[in-house]
Amino acid sequence: MNDDAARKSDLFGAPVAPRRRVPPVVPVSRFVADTRMLLERDVGLTWIGGEISGCTRAASGHLYFTLKDASAQIRCVFFRHKAQGLAFALREGLAVEVRAVPTIYDARGELQLSVETVRLAGLGALYERFVQMKATLAAAGLFETARKRSLPPFPRRIGIVTSRHAAALRDVLTTLARRFASVPVILYPASVQGAGAPREIAAAIRAANVHASVDVLIVCRGGGSLEDLWAFNEEVVARAVFESVLPIVSGVGHETDFTICDFVADVRAPTPTAAAALVVRERIALERQLHEGWRRLTRAHTHHASSRAQRLDAAARRLVHPATRLAEQARAMRALATRLARAFHHGQALEARRLAAARARFIRELRGPLPQATRVLQLTRSLTRAGGERVAVASRAMGRLGASLALLNPAAVLDRGYAIVTGSDGSIVADARMLKRGDRVALTFAKGRADATVTGTATDER
Repeated sequence: MNDDAARKSDLFGAPVAPRRRVPPVVPVSRFVADTRMLLERDVGLTWIGGEISGCTRAASGHLYFTLKDASAQIRCVFFRHKAQGLAFALREGLAVEVRAVPTIYDARGELQLSVETVRLAGLGALYERFVQMKATLAAAGLFETARKRSLPPFPRRIGIVTSRHAAALRDVLTTLARRFASVPVILYPASVQGAGAPREIAAAIRAANVHASVDVLIVCRGGGSLEDLWAFNEEVVARAVFESVLPIVSGVGHETDFTICDFVADVRAPTPTAAAALVVRERIALERQLHEGWRRLTRAHTHHASSRAQRLDAAARRLVHPATRLAEQARAMRALATRLARAFHHGQALEARRLAAARARFIRELRGPLPQATRVLQLTRSLTRAGGERVAVASRAMGRLGASLALLNPAAVLDRGYAIVTGSDGSIVADARMLKRGDRVALTFAKGRADATVTGTATDER
């Protein structure tokens, strides 16, 4: 029986179905690899939501966790170079949305997700908006540390911006009353949640600055979700905090909550209660510090007084009675007088010996002939002769000058019979035209003078 017959009937003549080709046997590794490639190619990146469970960090820095919901779960791997930029920590029970590629871990043949990024479930868009707002305001310089001011150590009044019915307000007031009850508090009410809350918070901050009745401002509210705290992430609130002249403490939410207001404020407090503790010091601690300062001041004053007393005692021991001091000075003066007399006599004797020696030397010089005596005698005679001639020449010149002077002497002219006529004002009359009939004149002669009256004048016209 050939093959065709076998295909058409069996041994009993019944027809037989045609035989199928058996595929080749595929190794597990190849099957898993082909399946992984199909998943990665056909499904690709997708957003998957669930709850984190069993999150662990390996020594390499990679994160491993399970993403699950009520009906299923899947293993996830979040490699270190992708996880290091995550803005929040993954923890047990956290609802998240992961952007991942489905794949298979070849070594175990397990389906898993290779995570690219993670965001909080239900808050993804809102959180991204928060990150964008933070980056924009940071670039605008609203978070600069250099512009932030220190809080006043002892504020005279404290302002609070929050809701009238907020639990945070009671916590802040209780803390302030416990720490320093005498400090007045002014409330600037504003809604802290809802559509109009950002504008009310900004208006309250600006009102506090306009009134300028407080030294520091607390902006606070209790904890809540990101949506509950969103009013403090709006730009209008950030701008109001940035433009505030008053230093601002932000006490919004709990320790793990962060808002834009926290980054712009001068000081960020983890809770409203902590904000109140930052603003005022504890009165008991201040009193204790003041008491300690008083004790230190008292000790310093006592030490200073003791030191001064010891210096006074030492000075008193050195102090001498005026009579005793005068007696000591008298003794010292007598000793100095004795030394001065002794020195004077010694100097006098020394000078006497020097004078006697000089006198003896001078006498010896006088007794001997002077080698310059002849020269001195000649010079003396020449000087005497020259002096006589100079005197004679001078005498003759003086005689000539005396004769010339005698000719110019008015008295000599008067001796020859002339007279000097002077007018009534004492001026000399040299011209008859200066006189008129009846004028009084004075005549000065060589001996005596006379008064005359002019009876007539005549001039010689030449």
